[in-house]
Amino acid sequence: MNRERHFCLDESPHFHMMELDTIDSTNNFLKKYHPPRPCRMTLATAEFQTNGRGADTNSWESAYGSNLIFSLLTYPQAVPASRVFVLSEVLALSVHHALNEFASGFSIKWPNDIYHADCKVAGLLIENDIAGKNIQRSVMGVGININQSEFLSDAPNPVSLKQIMGEEVERRFVLESVMEHFTRYYQMVERGEHDSVHKEYLEHLYRWQEPHLFEDEQGVFKAAIKDVEADGHLILTDEGGMDRRYAFKEVKFIIK
Repeated sequence: MNRERHFCLDESPHFHMMELDTIDSTNNFLKKYHPPRPCRMTLATAEFQTNGRGADTNSWESAYGSNLIFSLLTYPQAVPASRVFVLSEVLALSVHHALNEFASGFSIKWPNDIYHADCKVAGLLIENDIAGKNIQRSVMGVGININQSEFLSDAPNPVSLKQIMGEEVERRFVLESVMEHFTRYYQMVERGEHDSVHKEYLEHLYRWQEPHLFEDEQGVFKAAIKDVEADGHLILTDEGGMDRRYAFKEVKFIIK
């Protein structure tokens, strides 16, 4: 693959990158960070996180120097708060397409994971500052399992790119590819092409339009994914033809 076409991580008037060693969380770091000069995107990477975060109270396991841990600070003020989930779609598509340059079989698991077959290879965490009807700042965190060979936490189904490919991968190549795709999708959102991004997101969803088992507070049921709403709610159609609407953490995928 021709690496020369990938996103350049060098400094520019619109891009700033910070490479950190050990930190509690790259998301926490950028939430408190204020660039000394106007900058369209600020990227912070880390070799290790002492308090790596997933969605809600979940943690993220990552061995020192083995994986790709980073967060992006952007200012998507052209995105209305009513379409906030499009930022999740942009980030998920960017990671998905980057990984597919190294191996095949990846999909986006609603709301914030990247899967290979039935195993989790990456997680996303997006935190937005909203003022009125618009998004002022967005901090987008990513953790991708790249070269980790053994997972010690009780996470049920982790996998790394090394385990998938059978060889180690240069982490910077993955980061460059993610940023290349992110820039393209982010520009689409800035132009108001939300529906195009959403359509592509649905096409790459894990278990898209296939009947599978799910579980909510009432128990296990079979349904298929019908849609994801602009605010991120998942719409499932069950065997009786009834649509069910869920926010984050209100429904669980049953994965054997």
